[in-house]
Amino acid sequence: MKRVIEADIVVCGGGPAGVNAAIAAGRSGAKTVLIERYGFIGGMSTAALVYPWMTFHTMEGKQVTKGIAQEMVERLMAQNASPGHIRDTVGFTHTLTPYHPEVYKVLAVDMLKEAGVKLLFHCFVDGVEVGDDGRIESVQLTSKSGRMDIKGKIFIDTTGDADLAYLSGAPCVQGRDEDHKTQPMTMKFRMRGVNLAEVKQYMMDHPDEFYSKTPIAELPELHLSGICGFYKHWKEANLPINRDQVLFFTGPEEDEVLVNTTRVQGLDGTNVEDLTEAEELGRKQVLEVAAFMQSCLPGFDKASISSVGAQIGIRETRRIEGQYSLQLSDVVEGRRFHDVIARSGYPIDIHSPSGKGVTSSLIGGDGAYDIPYRSLLPKRIHNLLTGGRCISTSHEALGTTRLTPSCMATGQAAGAAAGIAVRHGVRPSDVNIDELQAALRAGGAVLE
Repeated sequence: MKRVIEADIVVCGGGPAGVNAAIAAGRSGAKTVLIERYGFIGGMSTAALVYPWMTFHTMEGKQVTKGIAQEMVERLMAQNASPGHIRDTVGFTHTLTPYHPEVYKVLAVDMLKEAGVKLLFHCFVDGVEVGDDGRIESVQLTSKSGRMDIKGKIFIDTTGDADLAYLSGAPCVQGRDEDHKTQPMTMKFRMRGVNLAEVKQYMMDHPDEFYSKTPIAELPELHLSGICGFYKHWKEANLPINRDQVLFFTGPEEDEVLVNTTRVQGLDGTNVEDLTEAEELGRKQVLEVAAFMQSCLPGFDKASISSVGAQIGIRETRRIEGQYSLQLSDVVEGRRFHDVIARSGYPIDIHSPSGKGVTSSLIGGDGAYDIPYRSLLPKRIHNLLTGGRCISTSHEALGTTRLTPSCMATGQAAGAAAGIAVRHGVRPSDVNIDELQAALRAGGAVLE
């Protein structure tokens, strides 16, 4: 007989957005279940080694993302698992936030349990039952212990790929408007045994070989947190990877880096055959890039691969068609919305779906833009919210909302809204925005 579990709020996907959504939902007093396909928490931050978290601040240094995300950083700092927010020596943002992924996995579970959330790991959502009234009644899971039905009042899609929305029949879009191509995937990997002092000295001696906004003059006083460049070395190596620079970030250990340089283009992260091919290509590229770094880059002659992502990192797949789709102009103009539920200071950052480069655009206004509540609300399905990478945006705006702090913030907003909807017995679209904003401010979120 199929097992049935009943809850008030069902969160599908245990990445940073799902974790924060479930914590917020649990803290509201609602009976909350979090479903995750892996045996650990963290999504792209752990399974795909996405690191560090970028960024909680504007380019001028004003912090615009706090709430549960900031609470998590502070608790990581208390365990010596993060230095907190430090200067970004790449120069793309003002700060970035290193963290120890293994400590994060444990801390996130602790915080979920403190909020009373029931966890279901090793479960894969493969079906959704939708009633004639346009409400999800239950999700069906495949698990080691057989089939399961999870019934709920409100559902939150934090799968990253809009899996729950798609399976429920909510309209979704993918990629660029003109050809539906998505940002490339990247297989990330770590290396130990790196002489970072040698790397830093080389940067100061050869500033022209690095990203133009790298704060070279400040490097002597800064902790080296990230590097973008080595243009000459990369060009001379002529690796079969459609990229124009080396990108890596330092830590969490003193001789360790996280390499974000592989690039797999033209494949669909929601197509299992494409995804299989992407995993194969990504892992081959890891070996090629590591060998290049060991033989060609200063400071890497004694370095070696210490870990590779459990899965390839995915920047873009499906996203919902929401009640409002955040646009490029909203971001670059620093637009404000009456129904703001989160803010972000991360610039537009689009890794080319077909070319070598990265397209970036800075944010106007006060250096941050608003994410409206309407972007979390899909069309057609009345008791579904989204958070994280699959909220309603254009392809271009996704180039900023996909970053982890933004995902954490929209996740918290979705969880808080779900709690209010359950408490009052209303649809998420009928949640009073003033009440939601008050709840978010009480939870530490920045909305001004």
